[in-house]
Amino acid sequence: MMVYLNNKLVPQNKAFISVFDHGFLYGDGVYETLRAYSGVAFKLDEHIERLFRSAEMIGLKVSKSHEGIKRAVYKTMKANNQKSAFIRINISRGIGPIGLDTELCPKPTFAIISNTFKEYPGEFYKMGVKIAIVNVRRNLRDALNPMIKSLNFLNNILANIEGKNRGAYEAVMLNYKGYVAEGTTSNIFFVKNSILYTPAIDVGILDGITRYVILDIARELGIKYKDGRFTREGIYSADEVFISSTTREIMPVSHVDNVKIGTKIGRITKTLLTAYRKKVEEYIEEHR
Repeated sequence: MMVYLNNKLVPQNKAFISVFDHGFLYGDGVYETLRAYSGVAFKLDEHIERLFRSAEMIGLKVSKSHEGIKRAVYKTMKANNQKSAFIRINISRGIGPIGLDTELCPKPTFAIISNTFKEYPGEFYKMGVKIAIVNVRRNLRDALNPMIKSLNFLNNILANIEGKNRGAYEAVMLNYKGYVAEGTTSNIFFVKNSILYTPAIDVGILDGITRYVILDIARELGIKYKDGRFTREGIYSADEVFISSTTREIMPVSHVDNVKIGTKIGRITKTLLTAYRKKVEEYIEEHR
């Protein structure tokens, strides 16, 4: 596999980053993950825009232009002969002496990793997955804003560990006030009485790009939806629950903690997943 590292493609076994890189030392940097279908990176412009926003929020200067990053993404996919891919764009503060002063790092480290995408098991979409609402709380917005897609991922890792220990596929965190926030790598939705609900941005979540696509589809299909502040009890009593992310698309949930959700995958979940995949197909045709 070839990796794009600081303006050139290098073999995976030579894609080295210094131990003095502040991304390694402090988790100081930002990233994006995206999925390519049939050689087209879905919503690439939106991902790059969010990458620039995250970088600006931590005072990190991106060394490449928007178009330069797009070219680098496709160059990496081509070098790996990939049509279906899982892509990660990574920008760290760069190499510098030990210390927290950002001026110690004169040049960011830029990397793109593109792996061939492996489909999730089909049974996840037929039977649903179990999620757990864990005790680890989502970072406080005033401490580390979840709108920053940061390399500092320890909050999510701790939640994931707790979720795995409870036999869950995904862990969902509450915010400091006890409202449902998001999963470790996903947004969460639920349906009650044919109305779609999802936590609002101001609860303290990342504004998922897949989340926005789903809400756009809901508007197009006339599905009523509300974003707001919801407790775990609201999730437990839901008719349908699903999680969303760039790679998973829309993944049904069968159990939240030990609570069974419905008796089968819900109608609205199925409708949204079908429409989402149609949206992907249309995007591919437009961007070939």
